[in-house]
Amino acid sequence: MPCLPLPHVVAIMPPMPRHPLNACLDVAARVAQQAGRLQAKYAGRPKTIDTKRSAIDLVTEVDRASEKMIHRAIMARFPDHGFQGEEATRTNPDSPYRWIVDPLDGTTNFVHGMPMFGVSIGLRYHDELLVGVIYDPMRRELFTAMKGSGARLNGKRIRVSRTNSMATSLLSTGFSLAFRKTPQMYLEWLTRFEAATHAVRRMGSTAMSLAYLASGRQDGFYEKDLWPWDIAAGILLVREAGGRVTDFDGVEARVGTEQSRLVASNGLIHGDMLKILNSSSKQLRC
Repeated sequence: MPCLPLPHVVAIMPPMPRHPLNACLDVAARVAQQAGRLQAKYAGRPKTIDTKRSAIDLVTEVDRASEKMIHRAIMARFPDHGFQGEEATRTNPDSPYRWIVDPLDGTTNFVHGMPMFGVSIGLRYHDELLVGVIYDPMRRELFTAMKGSGARLNGKRIRVSRTNSMATSLLSTGFSLAFRKTPQMYLEWLTRFEAATHAVRRMGSTAMSLAYLASGRQDGFYEKDLWPWDIAAGILLVREAGGRVTDFDGVEARVGTEQSRLVASNGLIHGDMLKILNSSSKQLRC
């Protein structure tokens, strides 16, 4: 299968048949596990802890080393591809192929020794997501997806849940850096969802939340102010597992360069989730 989107998309985009998708997936899966082994070794005891955009936006030498490792492996195999990493690594910005990478999603968990973090690697061709890999190094769980080929966990096919009632659903969410300045909207959403579901979890890793949704362990996810590297792999995983991913207005989600508001679900409770998110008072809407 060529490393291109589906045929109906090729008709409106310049064809660039270079690498088969399974080769792309194989490289991503291998280096994700390699980076994961490094992360497992230093979980709870990184040598350095720095901050980026705020005092709670953490980065360690393991984040940076993981990104370098991933970048080196991908560029060695696909030197003409673009690369966009959370830790500022940028290569071939004009290439229609772009690898979008969060080398260690859940850094705060990692720093504190909480075993809920992982590697997220997505491949996009123009606006089309082709490959998604999320690796949980503490459980050695490798979540993978290829466009049109389904989603898998350690090689076995996975599907979203069949929960069709909000009342019996389990959701997850996250709070962005904006929470400390404008907590009202987050707390209102959380209150509404807690009252309407079994529970809402805050896992501390968007990538792992979306992987768990794709594998049927959760039924829905919502969060605002998400960057492309937070969601590229997870969006494809959820869709290939039979779920739905949109923005807060119900428009099918895409991975651009800006921050996103994301709602993901098994598809059966999606409309109910959108109703709750959009029922907040206007002064609290983002």
